[in-house]
Amino acid sequence: MGTVTPPSSDFATPASTYRLQFNADFGYDDARARLDYFRNLGVTHLFCSPILQAAPGSTHGYDVVDHTRVWQECGGEDAFRRLCTAAHEHDIGIVVDVVPNHMAVPTPLWHNRPLWDALRQGPSSPFSSWFDIDLSNSLSVLMPVLGDRIGTELANGNIHLETRDIPLLDQQGAAGSRTERQNVVVYFDHVFPVRPGTDDLPLAALLDQQWYRLAYWKVASEELNYRRFFDVDTLAAIRVEDDEVFQISHAKLLELYRDHMIDGFRIDHPDGLANPRKYLDDLRRATDGAWVVVEKILEPSETLPSDFACNGTTGYDSLLRVDGLFSEPNGLSELDRVWERLAGTAQEPAPSFSTTLRKAKREVISDMLFTEVNRLTSLAVSICAGDIMLRDHTRRQLRRAITALLTSMDRYRAYIEPGVEAPDAEKAVIQRAADRARHGLDEDEMDSLDLVVSLACGTVGPAHDPYAQAERDEFITRFAQTCGPVMAKSKEDTAFYRYTRYTAVNEVGSDPGLVGVSLDDFHNFAGHMDRAWPTTMTTLSTHDTKRSSDVRARLSALLEYPTLWAKTVGELETFARRWREDEVDGATANLLWQTLVGTWRLPGTAAGAEPISSERLSGYLTKAMREAKTHTSWTEQGADYEKAVLELAAACLEDPTVSALLDEFTWHTFKAQRAAILGRKLIQLTMPGVPDSYQGCELVDLSLVDPDNRRPVDLDHREDLLGRLRPGTRSPLSGVADEEKLDAEKLLVTSSALGLRRAHRSAFRGSEADYRPVATTTGHAAAFARLEAGAKTVTSITVATRLAGVLAERHGWADHHVVLPEGRFRDLFTGRELNGGQVSLAELMNTLPVALLVPQD
Repeated sequence: MGTVTPPSSDFATPASTYRLQFNADFGYDDARARLDYFRNLGVTHLFCSPILQAAPGSTHGYDVVDHTRVWQECGGEDAFRRLCTAAHEHDIGIVVDVVPNHMAVPTPLWHNRPLWDALRQGPSSPFSSWFDIDLSNSLSVLMPVLGDRIGTELANGNIHLETRDIPLLDQQGAAGSRTERQNVVVYFDHVFPVRPGTDDLPLAALLDQQWYRLAYWKVASEELNYRRFFDVDTLAAIRVEDDEVFQISHAKLLELYRDHMIDGFRIDHPDGLANPRKYLDDLRRATDGAWVVVEKILEPSETLPSDFACNGTTGYDSLLRVDGLFSEPNGLSELDRVWERLAGTAQEPAPSFSTTLRKAKREVISDMLFTEVNRLTSLAVSICAGDIMLRDHTRRQLRRAITALLTSMDRYRAYIEPGVEAPDAEKAVIQRAADRARHGLDEDEMDSLDLVVSLACGTVGPAHDPYAQAERDEFITRFAQTCGPVMAKSKEDTAFYRYTRYTAVNEVGSDPGLVGVSLDDFHNFAGHMDRAWPTTMTTLSTHDTKRSSDVRARLSALLEYPTLWAKTVGELETFARRWREDEVDGATANLLWQTLVGTWRLPGTAAGAEPISSERLSGYLTKAMREAKTHTSWTEQGADYEKAVLELAAACLEDPTVSALLDEFTWHTFKAQRAAILGRKLIQLTMPGVPDSYQGCELVDLSLVDPDNRRPVDLDHREDLLGRLRPGTRSPLSGVADEEKLDAEKLLVTSSALGLRRAHRSAFRGSEADYRPVATTTGHAAAFARLEAGAKTVTSITVATRLAGVLAERHGWADHHVVLPEGRFRDLFTGRELNGGQVSLAELMNTLPVALLVPQD
């Protein structure tokens, strides 16, 4: 909650964070060697990707296999402690990413010792209750790893028995120093335990007696009986709502926290938990109120529950508003026409986003998440069978009602807990979804929908026995946990790749139907955050964003120059006619054109020194096509379609006509792109909250979706460039070459703003800080002051140019001005000094399209 009181510590609440992605190629000692740079940049806290032991070959750390160890490939616990100690000596705190929802199902399986033991010993294992397994239809856990049906694999001799050394476990599931010779089942790289007492059975009979069932991988979509992360079979959910599981899975993190190594936590995907509110309460008690932010994806009209024991979200709500502030909605009509021309036909118009999303939800529910919805349906059937007052709803009716309700949910979940009176606002979320769901159901199914709503809200009434009540409680939890995967897989991972009208708003926490945020709406949002969640995180780029902030900023030029963009697309379509007429559909072509222009050459930047490489573009388009699931997918690949799209992309990179078209568009829109890149960053760094900077994004970054955004960062270049800046002087970039000028400008903005925040923490975040809009005579300038609450003097005033392309068409700043408080001010970027009162925006923005003013002593 916004009023959580952190422990007394110099590092308890960040003023800013810098996200680092750790892996085998960039470990804790590598980060320690860069602490001087991070301090000089102005960072107050390093924000570390997950630090617990990950699966073999992991590149991100979200596939945890051992909660008792720090990731060995990154240096292990000794190296992590060295990093933390040295960081604190540099006045830099440590925030870590926590993955409470799931563990990896690794290859070989014994790397996840608790899961190995649970599958070996079954119900007698101390870890059997760790995992969220449905044993209602089978006492064996499905392991869908086979490339063919098990009979075929056995006949081909691909499954066999071996004896191997397996690490022994302690009571916490940690690997001991001792090993034990065990018989194991081997299928290529996969290794599974053998249930004690079954070693001497013939292979087929032995497999039939295990606490797991080896199966053809395609069986998982219908019969998987453990809860997973979204649709990822190799990430098995754990029951962190169980106090013992919470304690053991968090013991190492809490030890590091109590040893003053870790200062705060970011919680991954809390909506996947059985009870997010309880989890946050448990964490608050365990840490005495550490700074905690949650990766909660809020829809545009949604707010974080005020009773959540955390400091806020990871910032996608702020991303939506900052991006919207620099988006011109009046340019959308021309992009609509381009979309209709490319994706529509004489028989069928181009789809709207709402239509695209609803279709994607139905597909995801019927295919990717069939097993989750089937489990919900079975629960509903059993509940009805056990209560005569609820009978006569058929399985088909219940499934259709559940499907309709899930399809109509407009957010990740409602927060309703078994045994607790549901808040009216949370019940209203489900009721509104039910109202939308009724349109596709017949009369009998509407009665079933009413029952499903009552079950999901916990208002169906108490059961007559504890077992029946447990089923009703489970339905509440399962329904909430299923809503999130439906939303994520259908919206972010399907519809965003199909509906390509304007891809800059196809972003986590955003809505393609919402383009543009007014200056008044932004000020209202910032003011609310300052009052309600003053230490929440803000962000622009993350490891999960579909495009970096700078790619989205470049794409915003399409809205400011819509006619020029429509002309450019028309000429690109002429070039692409050979591929487009027979093979590549309009939605994919539109995605390609916008991807190219967003990642094309950009003067003054290292990332844009050349257009995107063929390797990066091919990798991105392959992922985008398979996520869209229109012509190809991860499980059923359409080789011919993928080949045609990649051939078109490769031809674009090699053709001088295409190159000239994209260079010309960039040249015409460069000032608008520059202003959007710098303006977004300055607004985010100085608005209420704790700004996170994703690794490398202090310079212009033109990354696309992961794994593209996890490429190595050239910190040597950034450190060198930072050392050549002269902030606060008339020529701050005098030591910078033209080919790195825009990079240097962004680094100047970032380091100056971060340094100011670090020096005046109480003016920028927390209950002591205040936010006040500053008047201007034009909507093309966004301006606000930051100061300590009750102070008579401001700490800083941010001024950023909005929609520079539209501004240029309106003949520039003319006589527009910003109204400053009385006194004398200095621009931190350029050193220019000016008096308060009415200040000409043309004069203020003469060198840069942004300014950060501080009182002149």
